[in-house]
Amino acid sequence: MKRRWIWAIGLAMIPVVLSACGGSQPAPGEPTIRLQVESSAFQAEGIIPSRHTCDGEDLSPPLSWSEPPAGTRSLALICDDPDAPAGTWVHWVLFNLPAGARSLPEGVTGMGVEGSNSWKRQGYGGPCPPTGSTHRYYFKLYALDTTLDLEAGAGKQAVEKAMQGHILAEGQLMGRYGR
Repeated sequence: MKRRWIWAIGLAMIPVVLSACGGSQPAPGEPTIRLQVESSAFQAEGIIPSRHTCDGEDLSPPLSWSEPPAGTRSLALICDDPDAPAGTWVHWVLFNLPAGARSLPEGVTGMGVEGSNSWKRQGYGGPCPPTGSTHRYYFKLYALDTTLDLEAGAGKQAVEKAMQGHILAEGQLMGRYGR
């Protein structure tokens, strides 16, 4: 009887130990693998160079990421600005990137399928916050166990809906830009 009691206490302590060590159990449906997303143009939480904004050449920044998990069939990328006055502003939607891709060059075109941004056009639209403000821009990458059955020009909501239940891993890179 004493052994069962000790065993029960030991099992009950597992979540406490995991939490103290920085580990946690993912929520149902949440990916357990995190992708490391980086850019040679700016550091995480750093300033996005004007070259990649509406004040410059408006070129998408170069991005690279860590190895996605086995079973990845495609990748999707969404860049948005949650600080926009009218609500989250979508700057870039790109999906059905090849599973073997580990980077996107600056000003990329012809890779994957371009979705529609908040300007109602396909492709990248760089940071362009109102004068006197600095916004955060999240480049979110998703490893998927499928390719998305969507047409070019699909918006962020359609892509997010199609990704539900198919995300194997995800990661993000946040940069800032102010005017």
